[in-house]
This record gives sequence, C-alpha cells and structure tokens, in this order.
Amino acid sequence: MTHFVFSQILVEFLFRLTFGVAAAMILTSSRLVTSGFFRVHLWVLLGVQTLAALALYSVPPTASAGHGVSSGQFWLAVAAATCSYVGAVIWMYEWPAAGKIAIGLVAGCALMGCWLPAILGTERLMAYQLADKATGGLVLGLVTTAMLLGHWYLNTPTMKLEPLKRLIVLLVAAVAVRALVSGSGAAAEAGRLLALAHGPTTSWYLFVTLRWLTGLISVAVLAGLTWQTLKIPNTQSATGILYAGVIVAFIGELTSQLLSAEAVYPV
Repeated sequence: MTHFVFSQILVEFLFRLTFGVAAAMILTSSRLVTSGFFRVHLWVLLGVQTLAALALYSVPPTASAGHGVSSGQFWLAVAAATCSYVGAVIWMYEWPAAGKIAIGLVAGCALMGCWLPAILGTERLMAYQLADKATGGLVLGLVTTAMLLGHWYLNTPTMKLEPLKRLIVLLVAAVAVRALVSGSGAAAEAGRLLALAHGPTTSWYLFVTLRWLTGLISVAVLAGLTWQTLKIPNTQSATGILYAGVIVAFIGELTSQLLSAEAVYPV
C-alpha cells in the first residue's frame, strides 16, 4: 500500500507539472518566442507523461478497485503524451494556432488526470481538492516554464523580454492564490487535529513550515529577484535564479502532497 501511495504522489506530481507547463506555454506569445521553444518543450512533456503512464501501468489492479482511477489516469497520460507528440510536429511546421490547440489538449488531459481521484473517489470537499491540484500545478508550471524560457534566451538572445516578464508576474499571482488555498487548508487541518486528543505533532508543524518556506515564500522572493535582475537586463543570471526557484517549488509542492495524503484538507 505504501508503494501505491508514493506511486500516486509521483503520478499526480507529473500531471500537475504537465498541466502547469502547458498552461504557461499557452500564455506565452508565439509572436515573440520562436517556435522551437514550444516544439522542444512539448517533447519534454511527452517524456513526462510517458513516465506517468509507465508508473500507472505498474500499479496493481486491486489498488484502486471500485473507481477505475488508475485506469482512467493511464489513458489520460497516454492521451497527453500523444497530443504532445502531435503538437511538437505541428510546431515543427510553424502552425501556431493549431499548435496552441494541441498544447491546450495536453493541459486539459493533465488537469483531468490530477482531478480524477477527487471526482471519482470518495474525498470530501471536492472543490477544495480541485483548487488545490490546479493552483499547485500552476505554481510548478509557471516557475518551470519561466526557467526554460530564460534558458531559451541563451540560445536566442535577440528575443524581447516581455514574455519572460509576463510569466514572472503570473507566477507571483499564482503563488498568492496558492497561498490562500494552502493557508486556509492548513488552518482547517490544524483545527481538526487540535480537536483530537493528540493534536498536531511537532513533525507536522515542521513539515508545514518547510512547505511554506520553500514552496511559497522562497518562490515569491526568487520571482522578485528575477524581476529585478531582468531590469539590468541579465537573462543568464535571471535563469540561474529561476533554477533555484524550480528546486524550492518542487520541494514545497511534494511536501504539500505528502502532508495532504493523510489529511482531510489539502495543506
């Protein structure tokens, strides 16, 4: 069962990441960013969703009996991988309108992959769960795509900075919304635990602190530093800061998933 739980955490993380990156690419101007950026990173999403499909394929059939969650997620991962491949081919021929549609399909399949356990399962507070998964994916995707785009400037230094600046603004907004969802969830979960005899453990408080310091506060601070660095402008330094942002965002969101796996409210 422990193997199944960790497998589900990995799968959901991959779905969240794919959704967020695809959503960020949709919001990135195809007029100001070369088509190669979209093509190459659709190949990346193809690999991510292939890994998700392989992880789901290895789940024992009895682990999610009654709901078909793993089966549904498997086919959504296959669909997302297929759309990523088709989208990469479309961007190879530089058809931006059709390419954005393909990216939208990838985002939709990945988001539904995140949401499927809440929709088909018996989890309470479905709206809360859906908001948690979507906002978590946006934070992961925006910081990752901003880092990838910053790296792309090293290959194409003549591109304008507006697309990267836009992703930074959207990242800060996503972190703010994420903080509202996670903060209210953590407060509700702490209240629930306080009503029990043992109350919240010290380790619970430590992991919640880690989750906030890395996944929210550090990401917001690094986004601000990136914005200031782009005023110089220095895209290489900005990209280095965003690398750090990706690492702390990954730590924060994985910690959140681990905490939420045994909680009533998403933390």
